Amino acid sequence: MKLLTTAIAPLAWGSTYVVTTQLLPADRPLLAGTLRALPAGLLLLMFVRKLPRGWWWGRAAVLGLLNIGAFFPLLFLAAYRLPGGVAAVLGSVQPLIVLGLTFALTAAKPRLVSVAAGVVGVAGVALVVLKPGAGLDPLGVAAGLAGAAAMATGTVLTQRWGRPPGVGVLTMTAWQLTAGGLLIAPVALAVEGLPPALSGTNVLGYAYLATVNTAVAYWLWFRGLAQLPAGSAVFLGLLSPLAAVVLGWAVLGQALSPVQVAGFAVALGATVAGATAGAGQSIFRSRRSLAT
Repeated sequence: MKLLTTAIAPLAWGSTYVVTTQLLPADRPLLAGTLRALPAGLLLLMFVRKLPRGWWWGRAAVLGLLNIGAFFPLLFLAAYRLPGGVAAVLGSVQPLIVLGLTFALTAAKPRLVSVAAGVVGVAGVALVVLKPGAGLDPLGVAAGLAGAAAMATGTVLTQRWGRPPGVGVLTMTAWQLTAGGLLIAPVALAVEGLPPALSGTNVLGYAYLATVNTAVAYWLWFRGLAQLPAGSAVFLGLLSPLAAVVLGWAVLGQALSPVQVAGFAVALGATVAGATAGAGQSIFRSRRSLAT
């Protein structure tokens, strides 16, 4: 049940492409990142009515930067500069980065099935989203890999640091979304200028991104990171590009080739294998505890 509820988050994130292309104004990725994160964070902050204390001001800022403030702009930059789903493939390496970072920080050796699932998952996503002749823009590739690394690092630190006593997952989500949104906002203003006049359709799209796609999805995601064995939840991130493809087929009428269907099955199998590695135990063989 924990895996299923956590999986709602990447499935919701998979709708970002359809919403962005169909409901939002064009060429405003930083505005989209700001309005996706900041209203959601402030809304949750008003609800929980609790601010960080002590060193958690710094930790909340770091997690907000990695999971939101850096990840959102890098994700949009990669998507704008990389055709043919290359950005989705780069993002799908996140489970492998999590395994490597966790091993580097804790000497916890990943299970072979976890490493294999990560590699197979990337291959499956590639079959689903890559098209012949897909270009490799160097800046786009760097942004895609940096975004995956930022989110992976945030995932590892989220599980490593936990939460301060008496602070719930919803509060931690509010802190991170607010911090990330505040970091993106001045960059968006400097790079893209003042927001354009918004239509009712634009407002609906931004409202969806801020609520279901961000506030609810990130709360479920961070709750899953707190409850599931180390690293298991990150494999669910493979569901995001798969959900995007399904929505493209269902909403936009985009056809699926036999190769894409086969890749979908491969990636889905890798997701299940990686997320359930060790029959619900940690996907790592051992862990050396370090001071937090």
